[in-house]
Amino acid sequence: MEAETNNLAQKIQQWQSVASNARGKLSFEQTWKTYQNIYENEPLKVAWHPDESTVQSANISELMAQVEVESYADLYQWSIQNRAVFWEAVVRRLNIQLDKPYQQILDDSQGNEQVNWLRGAQLNIAESCFQAPADKPALTLADESGQTETLSYGQLEELVNRVASGLKNLNFKPGDAVALYMPLGKEAVAAYLGIIKAGMAAVLIADSFSSQELSSRLKIAKAKAVITVDAYAYNQKLLNVYSRVKEANTPLAVVVQNQPDTQLRSDDIIWDDFLGETTAETHIGQPDDTISILFSSGTTSEPKAIPWNQLTPIKCAMDGHFHHDIHPNDVVTWTTSMGWMMGPWLIYATLMNQATIALFTGSAASAAFGKFVEETKISILGTIPSLVKVWRASKAMEDYRWSVRVFSSTGEPSNAEDYLYLMWLNNFKAPIIEYCGGTEIGGGYLTGTVVQPAIPATFTTPALGLEIRFRNHETGELDPSQAGEVFIVPPAIGLSQKLLNRDHHEAYYAGSPTLEDGRPLRKHGDNYQVLGELNQTVFYRSQGRADDVMNLGGIKVSAVEIEKVLNQHGVITESAAVAISPPEGGPEQLVVFYLTDRTVEKEPLKKELQKLLSQQLNPLFRIADVVQKDSLPRTASNKLMRRTLRDGYSS
Repeated sequence: MEAETNNLAQKIQQWQSVASNARGKLSFEQTWKTYQNIYENEPLKVAWHPDESTVQSANISELMAQVEVESYADLYQWSIQNRAVFWEAVVRRLNIQLDKPYQQILDDSQGNEQVNWLRGAQLNIAESCFQAPADKPALTLADESGQTETLSYGQLEELVNRVASGLKNLNFKPGDAVALYMPLGKEAVAAYLGIIKAGMAAVLIADSFSSQELSSRLKIAKAKAVITVDAYAYNQKLLNVYSRVKEANTPLAVVVQNQPDTQLRSDDIIWDDFLGETTAETHIGQPDDTISILFSSGTTSEPKAIPWNQLTPIKCAMDGHFHHDIHPNDVVTWTTSMGWMMGPWLIYATLMNQATIALFTGSAASAAFGKFVEETKISILGTIPSLVKVWRASKAMEDYRWSVRVFSSTGEPSNAEDYLYLMWLNNFKAPIIEYCGGTEIGGGYLTGTVVQPAIPATFTTPALGLEIRFRNHETGELDPSQAGEVFIVPPAIGLSQKLLNRDHHEAYYAGSPTLEDGRPLRKHGDNYQVLGELNQTVFYRSQGRADDVMNLGGIKVSAVEIEKVLNQHGVITESAAVAISPPEGGPEQLVVFYLTDRTVEKEPLKKELQKLLSQQLNPLFRIADVVQKDSLPRTASNKLMRRTLRDGYSS
């Protein structure tokens, strides 16, 4: 065992020697070949290793010294064995602003499924976003045309106050829901925090959604108004957002006007006319007050409406602080939108850590985005695997020299070769922190750190303060570090405890296993493979979904929804939609198995099914393959066995 460890250490040292100047000497193809040759037959292909300076300056190292532990593995164990103490340390370290102190950090007297954090406290979490000096940059912005703008913390807070005042002038009250249907820019950040400052709930809806999807979400959340934009440029095309607002027949709309000839409905208001005074009263509430309503990625069926409360941002900021190592001098961006959880996550994780948010309005696949990353000196860049694949194919980012010290990835499983390319773009100066979680978690449950080695497309640790178990599919046994389906051991700050339009227990606990002491486990639906262990670091790789939900283009959708659409085709008598994880890793691929009583040609059918899917669900859902079967496997109770189709598939 010692000889194997020494041999791997030699390989890591050899790779580091190559990687230190790979971008200057080798093409990526040569780099990839060298990487594979050095680590031949080695499952742990370490691409980045922290140097002494990185470890010493890491936020995690400060916490390790504070609680007097010697290793990160010991710190993680301490964080789950002393959960209340850990989260109390987080609240203090982030200097969460409390109008009234809590009487008890954690009350779990009713069990671990429904707990009470910060019992007795009163606060408005927006206040914790403005602890940096007033003249420090809070936002730096750019768009595809090259226009740039910077807002200080003082200027952003003033704009937030004007939003809160504007809402009050319209006679909205604390507890009311106000929707945001707009790109992630200056107005979106200010509107989001202004809604929360006024004690209201921000309803987040992706501006790519159709008028029908917009309308259904507004009704679920009982939104009384929507803040939107008339139009904006994306990929050199003008996207008309306000036209969908009118089609959806929404309640009152506040419209950021970018086009001079925009014709508003009679009751709608231009943004500049909506803004109120530069000072505003802050509504002080309870820790479990709803501040945001976000939605799972449902399409034709009603999506789950997931409320965030005043505690959820603490989870966002903690993950940003420790797992992404955000410091006040960092410039942080994420290729996301205001309609997904990483939009508000970015706001909290950055501002509560007193850093600077960098926002680019437009296509992150464009050369303009690469220039933005270079010129803004972005130090922490979060993205998604599908976009990195586009960067690699186009080579559009190879003209720039980035200052990134930490990459992060979320949304879908990543591909090791694509992610070695991302590291190569930055001359292997930064690790990629894989980050898997969910809206109902407020962040990640499995991730990485800057004090551990990084292997492309792998995770190295559960999130601090959050305990997990893996269930082996064959034996049903539970273990903290074996391969299988992941389950969360509550409690942890950030975990949802209610849904607006579903039974929370049914969604996350019903049918789940329990621990030996009877505590229920919380299901999440992801599978993982354990690659091995190196110096107390366990490496995990995603194996896709464990249930009949699939992740296509970063959007979760049930197989039933897809099958319902495909079964409309005239030649299909029955279909089964299955997500296949590529052997080399990466985003899941949609394979459609079907029955028919006719003779059909494969490629024309595939195109016709793709058209149906794009028109009725989402154009991001791409069919990789269609497979005709004589029958579809079913259980004795007639349940479709998609796992059997998945396991037996070979392209």
